[in-house]
This record gives sequence, C-alpha cells and structure tokens, in this order.
Amino acid sequence: MSKGVKAAVIGGVFAVMVGGAGYGAYNIMSALNGGGATGQGGEPAPLRSGPPSGDEVEETTAKFFAAWEKGQATRAASYTNNDAAAETVLTSYGNAAHITGVKITPGKAKGATVPYTVKAKVSYGGKSKALSYRSQLTVVRGLTTGRALVDWQPAVIHPELKRDDTLVTGEAASPPIEAVDRNGTVLTKEKYPSLGPILDTLRERYGSKAGGSPGIELSIRHADESPDTSLLTLAKGRPGKLETTLSAGVQAAAEKAVKQHDQSSVVALKPSTGEVLAVANHRDDAFNAAFEGKVAPGSTMKIITAAMLIDNGVTSMNGPAPCPPTATWQSQTFKNLTGLEPNETASATLANGFMRSCNTAFIKLVDEEPLTDASLTQEAEERFGIGLDWKTGITSVDGSVPVSGGPDRAANAIGQGQVQMNPLNMVSVTATAITGEFRQPYLVSPELDGRQLATAKGLPASTAAQLKQMMRLTATSAQGTAVQAMSGLGGDIGAKTGSAEIDGKATSDSWFTGFRDDVAAAALSQQGGHGGDAAGPIVAAVLRASG
Repeated sequence: MSKGVKAAVIGGVFAVMVGGAGYGAYNIMSALNGGGATGQGGEPAPLRSGPPSGDEVEETTAKFFAAWEKGQATRAASYTNNDAAAETVLTSYGNAAHITGVKITPGKAKGATVPYTVKAKVSYGGKSKALSYRSQLTVVRGLTTGRALVDWQPAVIHPELKRDDTLVTGEAASPPIEAVDRNGTVLTKEKYPSLGPILDTLRERYGSKAGGSPGIELSIRHADESPDTSLLTLAKGRPGKLETTLSAGVQAAAEKAVKQHDQSSVVALKPSTGEVLAVANHRDDAFNAAFEGKVAPGSTMKIITAAMLIDNGVTSMNGPAPCPPTATWQSQTFKNLTGLEPNETASATLANGFMRSCNTAFIKLVDEEPLTDASLTQEAEERFGIGLDWKTGITSVDGSVPVSGGPDRAANAIGQGQVQMNPLNMVSVTATAITGEFRQPYLVSPELDGRQLATAKGLPASTAAQLKQMMRLTATSAQGTAVQAMSGLGGDIGAKTGSAEIDGKATSDSWFTGFRDDVAAAALSQQGGHGGDAAGPIVAAVLRASG
C-alpha cells in the first residue's frame, strides 16, 4: 500500500482512507450513517431521533419492497435493523423456496406499521403455482444510524415464519395423511383448527407408515425441529389413511367450548380404554398446552391426595377430616378460598372436605403416620401413572409430583407447590380414579408403530369406589363446588374443581375435571378464576356432546 494511504475497519467494513486526514474517512462514516448531510462548518449533521415520519416510513418501505421484488437480498436487508438475519431469510426466499415474480402491494399505513399483500410464483421440478398472502412490517429509528429502518422479524417475509425458520420448496419431508376419527370422519385443520399442529405431528410420525407418497410443497422448516408446516402444494402426494381415536363430534364441541375463554385447553377420553376423544386449545400461540402444559393443577390434585390418604389408612371417605379456617404447616399458614365456611363438627368428613374443596382439611392430614415426604409422589406414580414417560402418539408431558419437604409437602397436596400438570394428565387421573385402572392415554393405536404404553398398578377397588362417590357428590350435592357447571347433565356424573394461584398473577388459573358415564374431560383456563367459572363450563359442554 503506497504512502499516505491508511486502512481502517469501521463497523465491520474494511475501508481505505486516502491522504491521511479525512475526506475519505468522512465519506465512509457519512455513508454508514445513512447520508452525506452536513451541518455548519462541514460537520456531519446530528443523527435523527424520535419516531420515523410518514415520509420516512413510505420511503423506507418502498425501497425495501423494490429490492425484495427484484430478489436483491443484500440490498433489501440493508433497509432493515438486522441486515445479517434478514439477508439469510431473503436469500432462502429465492434460493431454497424457489419463489419468483414477487409483487408487493402496500396497504394504508397505520402510523409506522404498513400492511401489504405479496403475490408471487413458486416453481420446482417442472411444477408451478401462484402464491398469495398478507403480512405487515413496522419502520423504526435505527439506534446507531438514525435511519428509518424496517424492524426485522421473520414474519415480515411470511406471517408464519419465526426466528431461525426457513422456507423450503421440494419433495415433502413426509407423505400426506388423511387423518380420520374413530368412525371414519376425515379430520382437517380447516374444520378443527386446534388439530392443526397435531395433524402436522401425526403426518411427520406416521406419514410413511400410513402408506402414502410425498408430493412437492412449499413448507416452513422450523428451527425447533417441530414438524414442517406446509404452506402450498405444487404437486399432490398420495395421502395415507391414518386412524385416530378422536371423535369428530366431541372434537367439534371441544373447539367451540375453549373459544369462550382465552388461554384455555381441554382433553376428553374414554376411561375404559384410555383413548383420547378430543384435544383443543384456544391460545394466542400454537402451543399444545392440553398435552404439553406444565402448571399447578390446584384442587383437582386432591383426587390423588385423597387416594393417598385412603390407601395409607389415614382416613376414609366417611372418616374425620376437620376443616378449620387456617392450617399451619412448618411455619407456613394455608387458608381456604374466600367464602368457604369452616367445619370442625362431626360432619367434617373427607367427602365433605373434598366436595367443598377445603384446603385445610387436607393440610391437617398430610403429616399423619405413615405418610412421608415421598408418599404423594409414590401415589401419583404407582397408582396414577404420573411421570412414567407416556407415549400418546404425539408429544406430551406426563406430569410431575416431585418429592418435597418443608412447606411444599403441604402445598403439593392441594395442587400448588412443585406439582405440574396439564389437562391430559388430569383427565387421566379422573379416569383412573373412577375405574381403578391406569390406562395410558393415546390418540394413535400403539399397534401402528409398536410403541410400549406406560403401565401402573392402579387403585384398590375400595379406593376407586370412594373417589368416584366423592366426585359424584361434588357434582350433585348442594354443597358441591361443581354443581352449577354440571347441572343439566344426565347419566352417572362426577367432578372436581380447582383454582391454582400463580405467582405474579392477580387471578388464579381455573381447573375442572369431570366424567359422564364412560367419558371424562379436564380443562384449564389460565387466569380464568375459580374452577367452576371458566374450566367448568368447558368440561360440561364436552361431556354434553358425548351423550
């Protein structure tokens, strides 16, 4: 390099500055900061601040869209506030997804947010198909440059893209499936939206086993290794028929019921077999909380706790279980729900405490001999199959009741502390309670892939009979907390309510589990309040549809 020429690295850019001082250096810095504006004395103008103006929003989006339409990934990415991440996705848009002929039509901006429609063509292996979708972007002020820039999110390129996801066109990873319910009715994500992610998983796991052949599709390949999401089919594969245990009628009722409350989930099954009849979620994400959630189940946990007390000879359904206003366990004081009248008379039995959901009645009994810190864990695992690696056919979490000492031993007994469950776990608990047998839930027959279902020894007949009767009283007795939700249901019915307090939340999670003849259901409505307020009507609606 000749004399008088210096090299510098500025913001990751290798620059050459001629003549030592600074005209070249100034130009580079000016360019990096989005322009060559100068102030008095030739000094760079101060960086702009504050929200982008309407003109800036229009100019930035126009430049971004123009570069995107032309397939200029690097240039388009330069108009964003994360050019490296944006360039990767924009490059794959053309190279891996084979999307061409892009035409973007912006809508009316709402402040700095601009909606738009994308129309393009996807071509692969001699097959082509039109692609159309809507998305939106927001223009922000660059922190270090002062420029108006597109706030980069993968959803800018496609609304279903998330961080590190990629768009890919080619032969589908799995053959398509035609999933059918127990009576042969076809199940689609269009008719049953909650089943969308579940059908994707079933396709990934069982597509090749169902006898189909793959087609050519534009798909989202997820970074978290969840099943690909198909966006556009260029050439149809041959679907294989996959039989599930679901019931289209019960599923439809479940879908409708959860929509009445935000962040709600429900599962229904046949206690006599463990077959899942319905699974539905109404959430602001695609998470299958019904099968994969891990939250405190509140007083629905008292089903397992009551079984522990009976199995260990501490008390029985008609045995004493006083319900004082408060109960102290190792320096921590527990209370009952507001409005619950204490009962320390001769009528204060376990059944009375169960159907009224008295916390203190259970807390007062958990330190009785021969109970230990491990007793509740053993009851949950050995009798109810909790935590035993369930293989339902899709991803699921099988609950957790860890061995706990100190105040958590008492808290666990009323479904707080360290206990974690989801509606799948609690409907299984109900099924075990009323039949005495643990039958691991599943929605695809294990015969299809030879997987081994979890096993547990279940409950003594006497314990099961007492649990079932206490749940009946909870749903039918005047003092039962589940009476209002279960009213009007015929047949042999029973239930248990639950309200789980969550740290940092003013409103508790609403839990409810119940049965009607040979159908059981359990629901969770996060921040839904008392068990009978939100989750109760969901369960009742599902049970009503099963008749």
